[in-house]
Amino acid sequence: MAAKDILVVGELNVDLIMSGMPSVPEIGKEILAHDMTLTLGSSSAIMASNIAALGAGTSFCGKLGSDYFGDYILGELQGRGVDTTRITRSPNHKTGATVVMNYDQDRANVTFCGAMEALGLEDIPWDNLHEFRHLHLSNFFIQKKLRNDIVELFKKAKSCGVTTSLDLQWDPAGTWEFDHQACLPYVDIFLPNEAELLALTGSHNAEEALRQIMPHANTIALKLGEKGSIGIRGDQRTEMPAFKIAQFVDAIGAGDSFNAGFIHHCLKGATLADCLKHGNLAGALNTTAAGGTGAFADRATLEERMQAILKNGSK
Repeated sequence: MAAKDILVVGELNVDLIMSGMPSVPEIGKEILAHDMTLTLGSSSAIMASNIAALGAGTSFCGKLGSDYFGDYILGELQGRGVDTTRITRSPNHKTGATVVMNYDQDRANVTFCGAMEALGLEDIPWDNLHEFRHLHLSNFFIQKKLRNDIVELFKKAKSCGVTTSLDLQWDPAGTWEFDHQACLPYVDIFLPNEAELLALTGSHNAEEALRQIMPHANTIALKLGEKGSIGIRGDQRTEMPAFKIAQFVDAIGAGDSFNAGFIHHCLKGATLADCLKHGNLAGALNTTAAGGTGAFADRATLEERMQAILKNGSK
């Protein structure tokens, strides 16, 4: 694929993952974790790292602090083949960090946003955006400076001739202030999961939520976890079952890996069904190692492991 397939715009943080706890922590008490991992975090960075591993020419636009965690993130992204020349360092902000308390297929997170809140519309390389084929943005709600300009961001990106995608992620404030009617017409691929879509629309089930969103969206790729995914594009609707996984480790970043697999195949001109299949495949692969990028780190065996999951089949 081209050297500049995709520009990922979004947040950057490290993940400190605690696993094997007997219960949820309580105020005034201490519990022990059986394992701990420091790794590249943030939905945007996980997506960028993993789509680069799949073979897409990937660049990142974001902000870091001038600290050790910032150095670590730059090194991790560069080591995974992501172009970091559009990442800026702030002397006035610390790099973001998330403490992840991992419980089987669920987790509790505590995030310090830091420099990610300072990323603004002016930081996007508009003069060179036409050099890319696609722009992806993740984790809209925690990027305070970008939030008010979200419609302008996607409208301007479309005027530069690039295709676009958006994964809102969860709203920590619980207000879900996102004008989907104004924004989604400029988003080529909308990538929510089921819980996010229900919260955004105030709906009781996925079908009701989809009916609200569909009139304003171009392509919807709805992530359903163990139930697979649903793709809707105009009058076309495709449902794709999830893959069976023999050795589950954790689900951190599985949705971001789905985004990577889906968009990677969209850039190849694949059908909606094929994009969903490879989104599910990348999400399934993600769960076989700790953290969001561990399963994609060894590129030499990546294709072999994906073929093994394909051979194992769908649920």
